[in-house]
Amino acid sequence: MSLKPWKVLESSYFRPRLRLDKVELPNGKFLDATIFELSSWANILALTKDHEVVLIKQYRHGVQKVLWEIPGGVVEDGEVPLEGVKRELLEETGYSAAEFIQVGALYPNPAFQTNTMYCFLALDAEKVTGQSLDDGEDIEVHLIPLKELVEMTKRGDFPHALQVAALFHALAYLEKP
Repeated sequence: MSLKPWKVLESSYFRPRLRLDKVELPNGKFLDATIFELSSWANILALTKDHEVVLIKQYRHGVQKVLWEIPGGVVEDGEVPLEGVKRELLEETGYSAAEFIQVGALYPNPAFQTNTMYCFLALDAEKVTGQSLDDGEDIEVHLIPLKELVEMTKRGDFPHALQVAALFHALAYLEKP
């Protein structure tokens, strides 16, 4: 038996980018599926020449905590992921890099989100300017040795699941899982 996609019978929006699909399953049953049509985003593990990671700390209202993260954000309409991640790294941290490598592309939650998260690694990152933050951003920049970030992740101090996935992709590329 092969798996088959669900048949969409009707779609309606109850907020922009928030869709309700009435679907028929392959077994003949019916279901309402909520879909978030989110923009793609890109994250970047930026390493300096000294193998320090450019990390950020910022408040995340969903969990109401200040979290350690790697830089990243939404890929704007008409922007390719590489352009988006370079822009986000520069805006959030003031850093740029000599080399940018896409190390992965993931679906954040394919059960009800339509977007892709692109994972990048930057090598030889260096500070080239000040931050240029959006109105809703308050971000601290820190340099942490790569080994310490791995230890932070093991301890639960780097708890954002999608960012841990991006870290894994970067480490696998560097052959340091």
